[in-house]
Amino acid sequence: MMKLAVFLQYIIPKQAITALAGKLAHYEGGSLTTSVIRWFVKRYQVNMAEAAQPDIGVYKTFNDFFTRPLKPNARPLAQVEFICPVDGAISQFGKIDADQIFQAKGHAYSTKALVGGDSQLAGKFENGHFACLYLSPKDYHRIHMPCDGKLISMAYVPGALYSVNPTTAQGVPGLFARNERVVCEFTSAQHGSFIMVLVGATIVGSMATIWHDATKGIINPPRSRKVRIWNYEDQNILLKQGEEMGRFLLGSTVVMLFQKDAIEFNTDWRAAAPVKLGEFMGIKTKFK
Repeated sequence: MMKLAVFLQYIIPKQAITALAGKLAHYEGGSLTTSVIRWFVKRYQVNMAEAAQPDIGVYKTFNDFFTRPLKPNARPLAQVEFICPVDGAISQFGKIDADQIFQAKGHAYSTKALVGGDSQLAGKFENGHFACLYLSPKDYHRIHMPCDGKLISMAYVPGALYSVNPTTAQGVPGLFARNERVVCEFTSAQHGSFIMVLVGATIVGSMATIWHDATKGIINPPRSRKVRIWNYEDQNILLKQGEEMGRFLLGSTVVMLFQKDAIEFNTDWRAAAPVKLGEFMGIKTKFK
């Protein structure tokens, strides 16, 4: 079954499906939209009690529902140097082997490929650490800061739109460096440089960041065939730990890169374990 699921990923029209899903997710369908949301909540057991607006009839579009904010204090922040930035599950985490990031048994990808070919940027994370967190359909889909950071740059990297679920991660080589993605570079006086990569997937209509100057911060669409880069180094965009930095309009994966000796991960973390925004992710090590 796994081989069949992976094979289908290669042949289905992923771009067309994703474009259609994006249009439908933005459609204001009245009672039809409400019915779809009600089905989704039941199918995926979404906890609407923690949503700032638990009444599904209020959401005009599916995307309004999908990117719903939480009630204040629904996710208390642990008093540590690094907090988990999302609700989801741990795909993989650990040390970067020179420039190789572990994806699944038999599969790895390079930091250079992940960031879109920028050797200088990738080189900052040689022998560093990474964490890859998967957001399932039921999860809260806003992404927050694991620590304080100043935004340096953002890049849109075109790519495929494979599913990013655990089955596909085990079967598609270099998955997270092949899919469409948005690479956000930050720097911190306490923790050095770090990267947050928002990885697209089948049916992920778009990704957005809070600082982008397009409609609602949406970066894609438009989708291009070339890497697009925005430099923010002179704009002094400072984000505090726990502050929202972006969101998925339909779900996907976040990959984080940290420099060598910048972080020591929570010893209770395990691959496939569920995580929540604000939980203890790691502590500072001896980075200078």
